[in-house]
Formats: sequence, structure tokens, C-alpha cells
Amino acid sequence: MALNTAQSKEAGRVPLPINSRKDTWWIKPLLVFLGLSTFGIYATWRAFENRYYSWGPYLSPFYSPFLVIHIGHFAISPALLILPFPLIFRMTCYYYRGAYYRAFFWDPPACAVEEPAARKQYTGESRFPFTIQNLHRFAFYIAVIFIAILAADAIIAFDFNGHFGMGLGTLIMVVNVLLLSFYTFSCHSFRHLIGGALNCYSCSRSGKTRFRIWQRISLANERHMLFAWLSLFTVGFTDLYIRLVSAGIIHDVRFF
Repeated sequence: MALNTAQSKEAGRVPLPINSRKDTWWIKPLLVFLGLSTFGIYATWRAFENRYYSWGPYLSPFYSPFLVIHIGHFAISPALLILPFPLIFRMTCYYYRGAYYRAFFWDPPACAVEEPAARKQYTGESRFPFTIQNLHRFAFYIAVIFIAILAADAIIAFDFNGHFGMGLGTLIMVVNVLLLSFYTFSCHSFRHLIGGALNCYSCSRSGKTRFRIWQRISLANERHMLFAWLSLFTVGFTDLYIRLVSAGIIHDVRFF
């Protein structure tokens, strides 16, 4: 980020003028804005559509677990009850925070690029609604529950009328669970859960074990951004595939 004049003089460097960048720095925040907006619009539409959510052994991840609550003659879409929980985990994710702060709020949009309006007082995440970001560590536990539920759905997707089989939808659901698992367990919260609050790794056998696990999680954490985008795509694509098959627009490919 750009240094102010005083800081630059102390560091012995020439200050970089704000907005002096001539490269295409705006492409990345634009792509993030388009990607997250597209997913948000699609997920909202699907949540209110409340149909075409299952076919044979396939159940859309947007509608799992399938919970139906009736208010009089009106049935609330299960997706409206379910989606807020994984959404909290994603929206409070450390990577996504940086991504949408830059793409949607331009706070700042890129290094050495000025914010659109001067901030009178920077409050960070100390005021509502940004205090909700502190729920990320707790949202991780909810995310793990949903991983287990979606894994069970993927196993059920091998059951075709009591016979073991596999279709393209089965494969898509399995890949979706794997990528969601990589995203969830490469998260900073899980990394802290394994390796945090410990002053000495080598003082006990359990500490050494935790250190080895922490090292492997740290390697996965380096690819957390990749898993975030891949899992976002696959969860949306899984729902779209099941919707198209359920609506009869396409036919499921049966391998065996």
C-alpha cells in the first residue's frame, strides 16, 4: 500500500503518488465483483424458486437438509432456512473479506489506489454489521456439519432404486463435497484450532502430533483462495445440474 510522505522519508524512499498505477489493476476486483454477484443472484433466485431441487437419488446442496416448514397453506423454501448458515461461513471468511471489501466497497480497490471517498474515521470491524465477522470461528463448526450432511447426500447418490450405480450427477456431487471439504478444512479457523493456544509443540507427544497436522493444514491454507473459488463454482454448478435434470431440460448420464 502507498506510504505517506513522512513514512517514505523515514524509510529513505520516494513516496509513490496515490493512483499513479497505469496497469490494469481494476481487472481483479471487477472479476471478483462479477463472480460473487452472479453467484449471489443465482442463489437468491434458486432459494425462492423452491422447485426442481431433486431428481432420483440427487438432492441439491442448496436444499440439503430438506426441511419444510408450513405457515398455514404456505411452505417456506428449505433453501431460505439452509443457505444463511453456509453463507455466514463464506461471508466471514478471511479471504472473502479482503476480496469483497476491495471489489464492492473499494476499501481500497488495490494497492496504491485511493479509496473513492475519504474515510473520516476508520473503525475496521468494530461496528455493526461488520462485527458479525467475528462469528467466523464459530461458523466453522456449522460448516463442518453441512460437510457431513452433503457427504451423506453424495453417498445416497449412488443408490438408484436400491441398486448401486453412478451417474454424472453422482460424480458432480462427490467432487462438490471434496472441494467444499478442502475449502472448509484449509480455513484459518481450523488451522488455529489445531495449532493455536499452544506455547510449546515439542513439550509433549500430543503437541508434536498437532504440529505435524498444523504443518499440513498450513500447506492447504496457502491454496485457500483457490479452494474458495472452486468450491463456490461447484456448489452452484451442482445445484444447476440437478435443476436441469429435474426440469427435464437435460438427461443424466448413467455410467453404470
